[in-house]
Amino acid sequence: ITAIALGEIAPQYQPQVDMETGQIIGVEALARWTHPILGRIGPDEFVPIAESSGKVVELGRAILERACAEATLLPADVKVSVNLSVAQLVRDDLVDTVREILGRTGLAPSRLKLEVTETIVMSDTERCIATLHKLKQLGVAIALDDFGTGYSALSYLRLFNWDELKVDRSFVRSIGSDPHSLS
Repeated sequence: ITAIALGEIAPQYQPQVDMETGQIIGVEALARWTHPILGRIGPDEFVPIAESSGKVVELGRAILERACAEATLLPADVKVSVNLSVAQLVRDDLVDTVREILGRTGLAPSRLKLEVTETIVMSDTERCIATLHKLKQLGVAIALDDFGTGYSALSYLRLFNWDELKVDRSFVRSIGSDPHSLS
């Protein structure tokens, strides 16, 4: 029996706040594992294991399903963001899976935001962009996450009509103190 099946790996929510109003406008579902004996195990430990064992798609689906179900309990103007792995994005059944989960949980597609990293898009750009277009047709928002890490090619911003661009902290941390970073 896996930690996924036992529900030991579950979403924890990081609020997304409108800086002008202070209102919570969304939450990001972050996969977290609480082992009954070992306690909290960080995603930096269990996600690579899930990827190498082929369980990352099962993990991603479980987090997506639970996050969508739990988001229906939040105010109607609060969105939920869920990260996609490369293994999920390149699967032919991803769009059907998202459609099925939205239907089963009753979450409006406009309340779901799926996040992908530039590295994921780079893995198979044409296929990934085609899948992202199909997801947008469902009414789901798409965010480019962790921009500024890795290659940070501005060309990826032009490949798709992103709903949100999440710039990585490391990219902007030294803007105030380093002229090169500012440029």
